[in-house]
Amino acid sequence: MLSIAHSPDADDIFMFYAIAFGWVDLPKAFSHHALDIETLNTQALQGVHDISAISFALYPLIAEQYALLRCAASFGQGYGPKLIRKVSTKLKKNFKVALSGRYTTNALLFRLYYPHARVVYQNFLEIEGAVLRGEVDAGVLIHESILDFHPDLVVEKELWEVWCELSSSELPLPLGGMVLRRSIPLIQAISLEKKLTQAIDLALEYSPLLSTMLLERGLVRVDAQKLSTYLKLYANASTLSPEQIEGLNTLFALGFKHGLYPAPLRASHQLIPTRYQSLRFS
Repeated sequence: MLSIAHSPDADDIFMFYAIAFGWVDLPKAFSHHALDIETLNTQALQGVHDISAISFALYPLIAEQYALLRCAASFGQGYGPKLIRKVSTKLKKNFKVALSGRYTTNALLFRLYYPHARVVYQNFLEIEGAVLRGEVDAGVLIHESILDFHPDLVVEKELWEVWCELSSSELPLPLGGMVLRRSIPLIQAISLEKKLTQAIDLALEYSPLLSTMLLERGLVRVDAQKLSTYLKLYANASTLSPEQIEGLNTLFALGFKHGLYPAPLRASHQLIPTRYQSLRFS
């Protein structure tokens, strides 16, 4: 049985539940697990799941075990995670900050941009409260939290701005994607990627119906209006574009330049070689 893992944020739920609701049949029986992003990253390092959502910043550390999928990716384009603080707080050079996990993309960018900050890691659902209670000076909000937060909080810095400065570009900001275990036979891997892509295409085509089903079943943490807004940000493409591939290359090069990865990596070399199927059966 295949083990498929994704995060509980709205775009992952949206992209996956076309499969869970039976709109698309996978070629093999599966179990699915909704876990916070840092748990997903840690389990990917351990090789727990056959298919998993991860932070793109983690990928170079697991590239030998997992291939990148072209579908179910989240990028920011003029938006993304937000560094927030209380209105009354002035951040010092060594401010204490809560991040959603050591291996997240926002943590990579944050640590490069704010090297003197004191970092603690928390579940992303707990970060806003930690800032409000004064347990930390600031925190980076991700997922649906970026849409609506307490009025006592203000945005100190957009991580999109950090990305543009560090990368010297305005390429799409790579946040999270899906990976597939390399030990899965190639023909099966190609079929699985096609089925996952088909599920996302159906989810996008029937977005109002799927959104209603998710809301009625309490499967997302936001109301209908926020769900619509969030999906327009992150659930708007079923396959990687050339610009997104270049964004990934830039992220991997940035991490390698700062000694975070053992080797340089090109995203296009890590994708499943879909031409194999047509060549084999031609």
